[in-house]
Amino acid sequence: MRIGELSERTGASRRALRYYEEQGLLVPDRLPNGYRDYGERSVTAVRRIRVLLSAGLNSALVAEILPCLADDTVVLTGSCPELLAGLAAERRRLTAAIDDLLAARTVLDSLVGLPLAPAGEGRSAA
Repeated sequence: MRIGELSERTGASRRALRYYEEQGLLVPDRLPNGYRDYGERSVTAVRRIRVLLSAGLNSALVAEILPCLADDTVVLTGSCPELLAGLAAERRRLTAAIDDLLAARTVLDSLVGLPLAPAGEGRSAA
């Protein structure tokens, strides 16, 4: 299939598909005229890539993970146990970032909850 059809079937833009190719995440065949020719497996590959990227993983880590995925799922097979420690570290990093964002939201919530001073009365700068 051509890049336009793959884009339609996966929801990934043509630009994203070209980026995946540049990063070595997606390897289409080339027709004699130079056009990209994607096989049916590319649909599954793009869906996997998008899920992994949406999890906050960078393209280098996605490239390591893709060969270790089972069938049409995004579940690691037992053939790549060395990735588990790195993924656990990435999960800890995301958890810390979430905790920081929740703390920031709590501060903003408390600021929003403060009553406004009546018009004409200044607030002291803190």
